[in-house]
Amino acid sequence: MAETMRGAVWYGKNDVRIENLPLPSAPKPGWVQIKVAYCGICGSDLHEFIAGPVFIPTTPHPLTGTKAPLLLGHEFSGTVCAVGEGVTTVKVGDRVAPDACQHCHICKPCRDGRYNVCDKLAFTGLMTEGAFAPYVNVPAELCYKIPDNMSFEHAALLEPLATGFSAVRKAGSIMGLNVVVLGAGTIGLGTIMAVRASGAGQIIVLEQAAARIEMAKKCGADVIINTKEKDAVEEVRKLTDGVGADVSFECIGNIHTGPLAIDVLRNTGTAVIEGIFEGPSAFNFFTLSGTDKTVIGSLAYTLKDFEGLGKLIAKGVIDPSPLITGKIALGDIVEKGFLELINNKDNNIKIIVDPNK
Repeated sequence: MAETMRGAVWYGKNDVRIENLPLPSAPKPGWVQIKVAYCGICGSDLHEFIAGPVFIPTTPHPLTGTKAPLLLGHEFSGTVCAVGEGVTTVKVGDRVAPDACQHCHICKPCRDGRYNVCDKLAFTGLMTEGAFAPYVNVPAELCYKIPDNMSFEHAALLEPLATGFSAVRKAGSIMGLNVVVLGAGTIGLGTIMAVRASGAGQIIVLEQAAARIEMAKKCGADVIINTKEKDAVEEVRKLTDGVGADVSFECIGNIHTGPLAIDVLRNTGTAVIEGIFEGPSAFNFFTLSGTDKTVIGSLAYTLKDFEGLGKLIAKGVIDPSPLITGKIALGDIVEKGFLELINNKDNNIKIIVDPNK
């Protein structure tokens, strides 16, 4: 009988099962096999659990050929345990944190180095088999070799934190500017840390949950506005000489917070939209045409964001430690992972899973 491993497989809304699965085959040319150390539960995983399929394909994906049911998990770290033919960038024994953006190399975004929005983009663990299992195969080109002083726990947070790092990079120089971050979940907190590292003059955070408000303070927020208690636009204007913020980062993905990210800006300000939205928002486009405001979409990251973020973590400029609010075994992923994050959202940021337990 072939060896097997346990993995967390998505079948449908509210249906994630721990199953015995075959071990992955030997990696194909250009790919590597990774023994997973930790894998974080992402907001995207929660979206799939609560309301999926959102990203998960129900017909064969055009790049990978994968469809549901599939193994979840894309925020992970581990050790290279096998390499396919032609792999020269990493070797067996390397400690890595892989970028999850599998891509085609052919389309215009890929040729421009913007493979995070590849025409056939396939996220590991959403459009192909993922890392909520002891072993996973991924393209070698997506592997970031983590610094010697970086733990596997911290490395598992590179993927979500790189989303905020990339968004801040796309906003351009924010040195000395008034910045609003909407939401203090994992992506929002990572964005706050990247904004602080980039030298923002004032960091204003919009958040409602008490525990996340405290976490936002630890991560570098100067002012937190509880939007249950106060009008966000009015309060931001009070803090910015009556004009509004220079830059905003939407990190929630809610029908109300998308437009709000634009409303808190001054004329000619810039909003960067990072959130994953499950539905459309009502929006008056004169808010843009009448104000010269700019809106930038920002999906995920590229490997250069991992590299830049990794240097900041290694130097201690960014510290992921406070974001880890739980470590669980694979067998507990539904009860102590998904359901814990859904039912106790205010008290959790990032729960990481050890797939070997």
